[in-house]
Amino acid sequence: MVIFDIDYIHGDSLVVNHQNSIDVAKISYPLSALRQQYPDAKHIAVENFIDQVVYRFTAFDKKYLVDAFNGEQLSPLNAKDAKRAAKYYYSGTGEIVEIELISENPPFELSPRTLPAWRINFDDFGSPSLYVSAQTGKLVGKRHEFWRTFDLMFSLHVMDYEDEDPSNQLLFWFAIFALLAAIFGAVLSYLVIFKSNKADVAKQSIGGGFNVAD
Repeated sequence: MVIFDIDYIHGDSLVVNHQNSIDVAKISYPLSALRQQYPDAKHIAVENFIDQVVYRFTAFDKKYLVDAFNGEQLSPLNAKDAKRAAKYYYSGTGEIVEIELISENPPFELSPRTLPAWRINFDDFGSPSLYVSAQTGKLVGKRHEFWRTFDLMFSLHVMDYEDEDPSNQLLFWFAIFALLAAIFGAVLSYLVIFKSNKADVAKQSIGGGFNVAD
């Protein structure tokens, strides 16, 4: 668990940290038109999606992605756009070997809160996978085999194989039993080593009083 740098385990090296500014020249679809088309829109944000300026917002507990240039709804992303997004985020040189839309029963490495999401697998060192939200186009996960191995070892370490929470009953009781075993072991060591030594010394002293010199 300590061989690799934790940032590498988190998959930070798998993606490019894009810091593109918003090009206001690409905003031709006004906010008033967006509100008219989506009157229940909340949490509206103007952001970038690859090379497009977009509106991201929520309506009826569903997330939307809309082109800020012409008002076209981009969500949910199709496979082609998901591949474009994955290549945009990915920092490696590997090719895409598999793409899958996950709408339910996500793997252990992906939070259910991010569904639906596209999983894009790359043919590269560590078999990396990127997860792109089908609703927002954002990167919601980055995983590789080293992360999966680390996650398995961490679950064994904290003795919680589902939530991986160190504050679990199994770990608590094992810690209590280990503490009691250490205390009882120390007491037994004292009784066996020190008490027995004192008894041997006392016997030798008593026996020595009856020795008669030749």
